[in-house]
Amino acid sequence: MVYLSAVASAVHVLALGVGLPAIYARWRAFARGDLPAALTADNWWGLAALLWIGSGLARAFGGLEKGSDWYLHSPAFQLKMAVYALASILEMWPMVTLIRWRVRPATAGDPRLMAHFARLSAIETGLVVLLPFIAAAMARGIR
Repeated sequence: MVYLSAVASAVHVLALGVGLPAIYARWRAFARGDLPAALTADNWWGLAALLWIGSGLARAFGGLEKGSDWYLHSPAFQLKMAVYALASILEMWPMVTLIRWRVRPATAGDPRLMAHFARLSAIETGLVVLLPFIAAAMARGIR
């Protein structure tokens, strides 16, 4: 079980290495009006989300780490989940729109929407930067 815990932890940390550059690249691509680059970065951002969610659920509720009771009663974990939830809420509009643009390319690339999505991606970038600081506090028992 200790090996599975280590793998889940490593995947969770490696997701940051995928997610942070991806959301930053998407932000910059939207700001330039470069839809193909934004879509590519968004693919990586989606992969990071899957890695974070999958490994995070396994760590918090799969019996691999401190136990779900510890996580659910940790104010630092609750803060981390609130920051992640905020990023997820901000992501809904761009995510749905980008799916539509992939399905119907002829409707893709509204410059006004891309400008909005650049701003949302900038905020999400900042939120992602906060997450490791909160995680470090959790790892050191700061509750």
